[in-house]
Amino acid sequence: MDTTYPPAPALPRPAGGGVAARLRSLVLGRAQDPAWVRPAFLAVLVLTTVLYVWGLDRNGYANSYYSAAVLAATRSWKAFFFGALDAGSFITVDKPPAALWLMALSGRVFGFSTWSMLLPEALLGVASVALVADVVRRTAGVVAGLVAAVVMALTPVAVLMFRFNNPDALLTFLMVAAAWMLVRSLRTGRTRWLLLAAAAIGLAFLTKYMQAYVVLPALVLTYLLLGPRTWLRRIGELLAAAGVLVVSSGWWVAIVTLVPASQRPFIGGSTDNSVLNLIFGYDGFSRVFGAFGSFVGGAARGAGRAFAGGPGGPGGGGGGGGFGGQAGLLRLFNDQLAGEISWLLPLAAAALIAGLWLHRRSPRTDLARAGYVLWGGWLLTHAVVFSFAAGIFHPYYTVAMAPGVAGLVGAGAVDVWRLRNRSYVGAVVGAAGLVVTGWWGAQLLARTPSFLPGLGTAELVLAVAAAVVLLLPRQALAGVPRVAARAPAVALTVGLAAVLFGPAAYAIDTVSHADQGSIPSSGPQVSGGFGRPGGGGPPAGARFVPGDAQPGGFVRGGGFPGGNGFPAGGGATAQGGAPTFAGGGPGGDGGANSTLTAYLERNKGSATWLVAVASANQAAPIELATGQPVLAMGGFSGSDPAMTVGKLQALVRAGELRYVLVGGGGGGPDGGSQSVTSWVTQHGTLVSSSESGTSGLYDLSGAV
Repeated sequence: MDTTYPPAPALPRPAGGGVAARLRSLVLGRAQDPAWVRPAFLAVLVLTTVLYVWGLDRNGYANSYYSAAVLAATRSWKAFFFGALDAGSFITVDKPPAALWLMALSGRVFGFSTWSMLLPEALLGVASVALVADVVRRTAGVVAGLVAAVVMALTPVAVLMFRFNNPDALLTFLMVAAAWMLVRSLRTGRTRWLLLAAAAIGLAFLTKYMQAYVVLPALVLTYLLLGPRTWLRRIGELLAAAGVLVVSSGWWVAIVTLVPASQRPFIGGSTDNSVLNLIFGYDGFSRVFGAFGSFVGGAARGAGRAFAGGPGGPGGGGGGGGFGGQAGLLRLFNDQLAGEISWLLPLAAAALIAGLWLHRRSPRTDLARAGYVLWGGWLLTHAVVFSFAAGIFHPYYTVAMAPGVAGLVGAGAVDVWRLRNRSYVGAVVGAAGLVVTGWWGAQLLARTPSFLPGLGTAELVLAVAAAVVLLLPRQALAGVPRVAARAPAVALTVGLAAVLFGPAAYAIDTVSHADQGSIPSSGPQVSGGFGRPGGGGPPAGARFVPGDAQPGGFVRGGGFPGGNGFPAGGGATAQGGAPTFAGGGPGGDGGANSTLTAYLERNKGSATWLVAVASANQAAPIELATGQPVLAMGGFSGSDPAMTVGKLQALVRAGELRYVLVGGGGGGPDGGSQSVTSWVTQHGTLVSSSESGTSGLYDLSGAV
């Protein structure tokens, strides 16, 4: 007996193009779709919006390193364009500025606040969920799109990053937008959609440089193998798209490179004040290949400089941050990354196998198969790069994998059912996927035994029960009542819901706690993870605040300059003389010394910068507390060679800077050299700590 049934009857849709008809169509969906799907999808989007927006201000300034840059961009168009850390535009952040542009525009319209900064990130998340669902709908049907939307919305790392101000929210949205445009091109045969997809990846490059290109193999392979028209025509169109990609990726880089260094900020994170150094070094090959990547990046950068007629530069910073755990085949399943993204990886793998097998004899341009190639390539490429990246790697980077997981699970849920109705192999694949995924979810939940005890057991039991029903031979259901014959479909639905127990619980927990600093994490604290209790070190972003809501008085998240695992001393000290750490590193959310800021504001005069400090670790909290530019001489961690004695003398002579705070800069305000510090201490006047509330503050008004 065939257990497939026609879809639920669709409600009639009104004819005509009136506003009322269009609104009803928006709510009810297309005439050929089941009537319940569109309302269910809209409900998912509403719940996603609530999940991503609820208690958004709990994260405060989130990563204050970027918050300070957003504030600067609302005060200065020059800082806006270059992505400067301060409104005086002395030094940029160590990433391209596209993500800052969006948040800064919101701040300019609504006024700078945590809400105006973080709300666009949350809305990017909702839009990403909608686009993933629409891509899957176009390739695998409306039910598959609905499942994909739920999976994407509940992925813990997605919930985390779409409520945060790191560049990853915009990066993920733009990559999903490119996939959506690619599928539009496959579906309509119009080349302009392919070119727009390339432009979207170019803008993603200006969001986080080379990480945007990790998705390119999946996009190119999908179009090359499965696109419309002839091989030669497809190759020509891809070459045209490559041209668009180069222009859309490079226009800002070209402008910054052509602007004289004296007329723009120092490029933060670089070793030679060039964007190419950052692209090929610290934010490029070094992230993937570690120290060897610095060598490769230096060679590539030198070739680029030679082509451009400019001087070469030293290699970018090497990797080595252990925030993502040991690189290797099983990295995605370790304590640092597993809870962020790995929950549904077994089911995604089963879906990919089932989908490719089911559509193996389909026409070359079959959209369903194109969806599997797209999402499968997306997920596999990211998995390989992230698993073996030898440089600095943070767990939240895995948000880029979420669309791939959602796309595969959504399409696979429907196709596993179709395959089951054709062959018992489909039942085996679906059952195995559910059981392994349920078992893995239970294992992950067992890593936090005090967090919702019993949830993992319930997930596994339901997954196994659903698998048993799926494995029932079709003959066993012959002659049973119609309701009983639907048991396998109900079982698959229950099984899918069960394996989402863990991600959903982690997602809700993520919303309920504050995440601040440069290494945020989703879900509850995991024993053995980097920078967490039981992990052999202080909690991530260790900043002890008596009476803080987090266990032990620590704020979740944080980060450490240079990846050394310990807070950088904030040269400022509290009034009582105890050291104050700004969130444990650049991006922390530590408070500024109120006595110090009051003193500086009273005595700043007409200077451009309120004070110069060694690193963003010290600069960001002061800048956010006062709203005034603070000069971070050494960039993110105090190790950028941005400041020289000559530059400092020129700033003091021009009346643009009066005060310098010495101490707590990580690598030092001039890349590890003490020449600037020595000049300040020799020629400046030390301000009494009783006046400034800190030690190490020097007045340079009479130094030149």
